[in-house]
Amino acid sequence: MPASTAAPASRVAPPLPHDPAPPGLGPASQLVSLPLHLLERGSSLAGQLVDVAAGTSGIDPARDRRFSHAAWAANPLYRRTAQAYLAWAEKAYGLVDDLGLDTADHLRARFGAALAVEAAAPTNVFAGNPEAIEATLRTGGQSLIDGYHNFLGDAQRNGGMPSMVDTTPFTVGETVAVTPGAVVFRNDVLELIQYRPTTPEVFERPLFFVPPQINKYYVLDLAPGRSLVEHALARGQQVFMVSWRNPSPAEGHWDLATYVTALSEATDAALAVTDSADLNLCGTCAGGITSAALLGHLSAAGDERVNAVTFLVTVLDWSVPSTVGAMATGPGAAAAMAAAQRRGILAGEDLSRLFAWLRPNDLVWNYWVNNYLLGRAPAAFDVLAWNVDSTNLPAGLHADFMAISEGNLMSQAGGLELLGTKVDLGAVTCDAYVVGGATDHITPWKACYETARLLGGDSRFVLGSQGHVQVLVCPPDNPKARFSSNDELPADPDAWLAGATEQVGSWWEDWADWLAPRAGSLVPAPEGLGGKDPPALEAAPGPYVRR
Repeated sequence: MPASTAAPASRVAPPLPHDPAPPGLGPASQLVSLPLHLLERGSSLAGQLVDVAAGTSGIDPARDRRFSHAAWAANPLYRRTAQAYLAWAEKAYGLVDDLGLDTADHLRARFGAALAVEAAAPTNVFAGNPEAIEATLRTGGQSLIDGYHNFLGDAQRNGGMPSMVDTTPFTVGETVAVTPGAVVFRNDVLELIQYRPTTPEVFERPLFFVPPQINKYYVLDLAPGRSLVEHALARGQQVFMVSWRNPSPAEGHWDLATYVTALSEATDAALAVTDSADLNLCGTCAGGITSAALLGHLSAAGDERVNAVTFLVTVLDWSVPSTVGAMATGPGAAAAMAAAQRRGILAGEDLSRLFAWLRPNDLVWNYWVNNYLLGRAPAAFDVLAWNVDSTNLPAGLHADFMAISEGNLMSQAGGLELLGTKVDLGAVTCDAYVVGGATDHITPWKACYETARLLGGDSRFVLGSQGHVQVLVCPPDNPKARFSSNDELPADPDAWLAGATEQVGSWWEDWADWLAPRAGSLVPAPEGLGGKDPPALEAAPGPYVRR
């Protein structure tokens, strides 16, 4: 297939957990000032530690959930240990802030500091964890034996990382990804699933989902009652879903052009099945980047097959600071890129580890304590089971994604050249619905907000109250669901937020209401799936998602 080309930019990748690199410390002038900052922070820390030793410190260990056990308040030694750690952690992060680094260097330095600070928590060792000691005494040492077995199991089967979830209750096609449908199209890169309508009438214009290539599609069809696909069907949408093939090193040459070409073929199939002239597109995360590339290519070619588009947790403008964006240009990135090129893929397990280390306390050390010190099995949770069901990223696509982020190519008219056309998202004039997550650590909401402003049509931005995955799996009956909306799109995202109205409930309902008038007329639901060309191939979810 044709190769994609980008404006000149070095192709880099985020550092992998097994290929660590120290965070950049910026210009020499900042290094010169480091001893002074160390002295100032060290003196302040020394004063705090004197107060801790004297028992007069005002630091409250309970402000950190790791120190919620009663012993951290009742036992003087434990209380002082927690206070000393929290004082040191505050100074360590403060030292990074003192250096006056540019944004990217600062984010990389904060990431490096977090790795050290969270690893040093006293709760991560047996003697410093009163809950673990209590469990050992209560179980007669069985918790330690169980923890040792858990450790050996993770060393053998999970690359030495503590397991986050018990995956045994979750089987694709049986307990997750179970919405009835059929595979109606297949090429080397993807399968296309058409779901069986659940209403007597459906909107004539199909709804076409593009999931991320770095995970499997079924986060959007997780389980009954927790499926965005199921919800869209209940609102009368004709739903199609891309299921990407999990590439091996033999497919390492697949690049953005490969994926966009395959996606274009799949949209042709969806239009043929529904006998519709156009469709509504919904791209998620990396699938949103691919969807935007397709839109830009179609716009340049004068192809109007996309009527409206939805972007879920998708960053297209990389000028907004983020840890992921900073890691794409930091030390060690070029080495990681070279390693992916040698192997042909960026392995799914490596990506999972990288995203886990972005939140080391919540996604690594929390499970270290639970699995090994307390001897407990991780809980069974469908979202986490999906999260560890990882997929590989071909080296070609990985390189294109890194070039796009480093050069911020999609924010520039013609910055990205694809399949013989220059991508200009400002020329994409279809209506757009854009969703961000307030606590998203992978695609920060302010970066997602810029996606709405980058497009040339009428855009609506909504902000869910959750993180990167939780904002996707947000059924209307979720009692914690909240989202904010604002009909205006000012240049400053903080101004948007100040003028936004928070609503109780899920953005799913708001989106369905937005989508309905853009979905065409109601027509009788089809009795079967697929068509004469293409016909239904086999029942969903198909073989690609199982590989």
